[in-house]
Amino acid sequence: MALDRWIALVILAVSLSYGYTAFFMMDAGLPPFMRFNPIWPSTFPKVIAVLAAITSLAILLGFEKKPADSDADEIDFSRLWDYNIGQAVFLLVLMAGYALLLRPAGFLLSTLLFLVISAALLGERRFVILVPVAAVAAGGVWYLVQQTLGIYLSPLPTFLN
Repeated sequence: MALDRWIALVILAVSLSYGYTAFFMMDAGLPPFMRFNPIWPSTFPKVIAVLAAITSLAILLGFEKKPADSDADEIDFSRLWDYNIGQAVFLLVLMAGYALLLRPAGFLLSTLLFLVISAALLGERRFVILVPVAAVAAGGVWYLVQQTLGIYLSPLPTFLN
């Protein structure tokens, strides 16, 4: 079995367990007044679990495969170090750093830094456009989460709050 199908099998197993939790375990602790709401706290996890299961099944069953004559997109494992593995590893480290920096540096600063550094790593060099777009994106997401959803995200570093 190809590597993409093994990964799809793992994602299918994770999404099935996540879906079981979302469908059968999350709703058991709801208070009675929330049982009549059209959207529950488990609605988004249910959607994610179903979409992930459908997508991984499509990969597992081979529905996304191209015709057999086009092998140009396949990964050549004998030349694995010719790919940009360093960028991928650095992005993973950057994501972990973003998660660790989120509380002490605040949402706005850590998100702005993450977006700018990751875009620069991936090749964006127009910082005059990059920084304002990242600032608007970070501010827009913070505003939507804070005001629309009512979830408190500390926008500023902890020493300024």
